[in-house]
Amino acid sequence: MLTSKGQITVNRSSMQDSYPSRIYQEPKLLERQDLVVYNPTINQTEISKEQLTFYEENGYLFLESFFTEEQVQFWKQELARLWEQSKEVQKPEVIREPGNDEIRSIFAVHRDDEVFKQMASDQRIQDIVSQILGSQPYIHQSRINFKQGFTGKEFYWHSDFETWHVEDGMPRMRALSCSIALEDNHANNGPLMVIPGSHRTFVSCVGETPDENYKSSLRRQEYGVPDQESLKQLAKQGGIVAPTGKAGSILLFDCNLMHGSNSNITPDPRSNVFIVYNSVLNKLNAPYSGKGPRPDYIAERLS
Repeated sequence: MLTSKGQITVNRSSMQDSYPSRIYQEPKLLERQDLVVYNPTINQTEISKEQLTFYEENGYLFLESFFTEEQVQFWKQELARLWEQSKEVQKPEVIREPGNDEIRSIFAVHRDDEVFKQMASDQRIQDIVSQILGSQPYIHQSRINFKQGFTGKEFYWHSDFETWHVEDGMPRMRALSCSIALEDNHANNGPLMVIPGSHRTFVSCVGETPDENYKSSLRRQEYGVPDQESLKQLAKQGGIVAPTGKAGSILLFDCNLMHGSNSNITPDPRSNVFIVYNSVLNKLNAPYSGKGPRPDYIAERLS
């Protein structure tokens, strides 16, 4: 139902919502109300003050060849094993491409696979994440995104926080993703693109969230998708960049940074492991959509 002000009335959480989304007839651009870097005083040796400042201003930081070729080869062997193991497996953690049964993503790899559990616990990454979040982190979500040569589909523009806030109940912007490249990411094989500076603007999207939206959204997102005019404004202000580099490089990016990637029509595959770290001081509440929470393999809930 619409109010006289054009607002959709839905059964939302009783908590104050600092970032309302999917409740208005028209999209809105809202100013970020949270810090980007929660501890500006350098307390680790992996990134410098200049790199931390770059992250704060742009919402991302790319670290070339962060891991060695030997580590990457070990992880790629496990990646190939998981791919083969999951081809015929029907379980919710294995997400298929829209329109066919090829694997798009595998979720909860830090929980279900000892190799990727160790990757997610890497102390160097943990030190950087703790620096940025200003607290102990925990893993909110992990997944492998596959983009096979010729057939890997796109991931449309989105802010992760919009979905984590509305569908998972993440209250504040105090989380980040670490994308670890297990293949060379170059300009042609569908690398992740980001809009620098877009993390400072929250795009309130249109469309009430359906029940159990995750069952379709992980294959192709339809709700929580930013409108074209908002994207134009953000891109006009910050431009679009695609941080690329060799396998073993990592991309750290803020939970509210607008990002997406094209389809891969080249022969070269592009597989990345995404580890999402959330602050222990930013534990999930009830979803702000008023719907039931998504399963733990998508959004870990601390007791």
